[in-house]
Amino acid sequence: MQTAPEVTTERLQSDAQGPLRQRHVRMIALGGIVGASLFVGSGAVIHTAGPASILSYAFGGLLVILVMRMLGEMATASPTLGSFMEYARASLGGWAGYTIGWLYWYFWVGVVAFEAVAGAKLLMLWIPDVPQWVFSLILMTLLTASNLVSTRSFGETEFWLASVKIVTIVVFLLAGTLFALGVWPGSNLSVGNITHGGFAPHGLSAVLHGIVMVIFAYVGTEIVTIAAAESADPVKSVVKATSSTVWRVIIFYVGSVTLLVMITPWDQIPTQTSPYAAAFGKMGIPAATTIINVVVLTSVLSVLNSGLYTASRMLFALQRHNWAPRWVADRSREGTPWKAILACTSAGYVAVVMSYVAPDAVFDFIINSAGAVGLFVYAIIAGSQLRMRRRLERQAPERLKLRMWGYPYLSWITLGGILLVVSSMLLVPDARSQLYLSILSLAVILATYGVVRYAQKAAARR
Repeated sequence: MQTAPEVTTERLQSDAQGPLRQRHVRMIALGGIVGASLFVGSGAVIHTAGPASILSYAFGGLLVILVMRMLGEMATASPTLGSFMEYARASLGGWAGYTIGWLYWYFWVGVVAFEAVAGAKLLMLWIPDVPQWVFSLILMTLLTASNLVSTRSFGETEFWLASVKIVTIVVFLLAGTLFALGVWPGSNLSVGNITHGGFAPHGLSAVLHGIVMVIFAYVGTEIVTIAAAESADPVKSVVKATSSTVWRVIIFYVGSVTLLVMITPWDQIPTQTSPYAAAFGKMGIPAATTIINVVVLTSVLSVLNSGLYTASRMLFALQRHNWAPRWVADRSREGTPWKAILACTSAGYVAVVMSYVAPDAVFDFIINSAGAVGLFVYAIIAGSQLRMRRRLERQAPERLKLRMWGYPYLSWITLGGILLVVSSMLLVPDARSQLYLSILSLAVILATYGVVRYAQKAAARR
């Protein structure tokens, strides 16, 4: 008979209060779902699907809501550092834990490098005489220092960076609603723009294309389940964060994109610059472009900060099963895994260097080969929840403090939806190469697992 899944529940910090306060975790949850891709990338999605891009964001958001609910169920049953890596290992086997852990680490190291380059490009708008690589180095160094000082330092930095993003979105929602209703000074009722040229001018296939584009904007929502393990009350933190995912997706993404296509006809929304800056400019807000560029920069810094934190904690968790070098487990007096942080930072530096040495080869490979990784991670999370829930209901139902809706049917539908989005990438030329390279990354990691298992068995026989 199978036993209930054994999940490693070691806390990284010995502080009973937890280095992360509830306000830190709450803002990590809020900020994790709002990134620079919303402020800049939403214009391209709108031009792809027209006003029906609202459906793309809604369907993509629904998928993430369901994944977060499944993750929340597991995290409240067994709150632990490493989160879904531990659940995959306990539910599906070592191969799944190893694969999801290294995939997720690889994804965030690539994101850290990408954001360092993106942040440098933004700073060059204001200080063009400084080389781009210098700004990338400065940004990486600053956020590495934030993570090295202490977990509390990371949480405090993330709190304020995320606050800027959230305040900006809230202001846009309030001002945009007044503008669309014709209440804003100098505005006219513009709600009808939502049907400008037809709600779905490019057909429903474009909506599916839009889902492929927006799903990556949501990746990062799950970080809160990793951070919660270092809070005073992990279960309470996870319950609040996963339960609030619904309204965060509806308001921040679906709500703001709906306002964008109401304020400006969809075919007039810019794709190369921020549609939010254009909307604020239409409202007559002075220096709208500069304001949004500052907000985008804070978003970049927020992703850099949380990316280094997430990658280092996942690396630390991998080491507990001898899936990573032993030295990454070394901690500072504050309990911070400083060697794991430096290892992730070093990998980020290498990727940044590649962006200048071979931008069209190595750097593009790093970014594109992580393109579908988020979807692979979500698929393994769904599979883990299906297996873990069945065991828990049979052997430890009291641990199910937060339950997935409509189990097992909705869990299977979610897994099917993830696989549908992955398959849809084959139909999108820009996403097809990302899928192929991501599959290559997956194959390499699975192959290394075979090597690691062989080495572990050989060592055990000695």
